[in-house]
Amino acid sequence: MDAASLQTLTPPAGRRRSVRRARRDRRGYGPLPPLVLGVAVVLLWWLVTSTGTVARFVLPAPADVVATLVELAATGDLLPAIGQTFAAAGLGAVLGTATGLPLAWLLVRGRWAGAAVEPYVAASQAVPAIALAPLLVLWIGYGLPSIAVLCGLLVFFPIVIATTLGLRTLDPDVIAAARVDGASGWRLLRHIEAPLALPAVLSGVRNGVTLAVTGAVVGEFVMGGEGLGLLLVAQRDRSDTAGLFATLFVLCALATTAYAVVRLIERRMENA
Repeated sequence: MDAASLQTLTPPAGRRRSVRRARRDRRGYGPLPPLVLGVAVVLLWWLVTSTGTVARFVLPAPADVVATLVELAATGDLLPAIGQTFAAAGLGAVLGTATGLPLAWLLVRGRWAGAAVEPYVAASQAVPAIALAPLLVLWIGYGLPSIAVLCGLLVFFPIVIATTLGLRTLDPDVIAAARVDGASGWRLLRHIEAPLALPAVLSGVRNGVTLAVTGAVVGEFVMGGEGLGLLLVAQRDRSDTAGLFATLFVLCALATTAYAVVRLIERRMENA
C-alpha cells in the first residue's frame, strides 16, 4: 500500500476542518463550568460547617481539610504514599492495556478465536475484580505486584470493550478499499485500523486509568500496600475526618490528572 493509496483514504482538508470545528464546539466553555460548580460547592460546604448545621466530626470545614493537607505534606507522609499509589496504578494501566489491545484485535479479526474466547470474556465481567484480591494475595503475595495485577484487571475490560467496539464499527468500505490496494495484516492494522479505531481505544484508556487509581487504593486496603489506601486506613482508625477528606481530595486529583493527560493526548492526535 503506497502513499498515494493512503492519501485517497484520507478525508479532504475541508472535511477535516469541519470535523475540527465540530470538536471545538463540543468543548464548549472549556474548564469554566466545572470551575464555577466547584467554587459553589466549596462555598456551600463552608456555609454549612461555619453555621454548625453539621457537626465537624461528620463534615470538617474546608479550612481544616486544607490545614491537614498541608500538615501531611510537611511531615513527608503524603508524597511517598502518592508515589506508591501512582506506581501501582501506572503499572496496572500498562499491564491492562498491553493485554487488552491484542485480545481485542484477536476477538475482531480471528473468527474462530473470537467465537471461542468472547463468551468467557463476557462471563468474567460478572466477577468483581476486587473479589479476586484474596486469590492474588495467595498466588503473588502482598505488596506492589499483586496490587498492580488487580489494577490491570480493572483496566483490562474497558480496554477490550472499547477497542473491540472501535474495530467493529470501522467503515467496511475503507477496509475493502485498503485491501484492494494491497494492504493486509500488519500494514492494514498500522495504516488503517489503528488510526481509525484510536478514538475508541483512548476512550477505554481514559476510563481505565481512573479505575486503576481506584484499584490501587482498594488493593492497598487488603494487600498490604504503602500508598494512599494505607493512609486512609490509618486516618479511619484515628477517626480523623479531616485527614480522610484531605486524602480523598488527593485521590481525586490523581485520577483527574491521569484522565486529563490521556484526554490531552487524544486531542493532540485529533488535531494532528
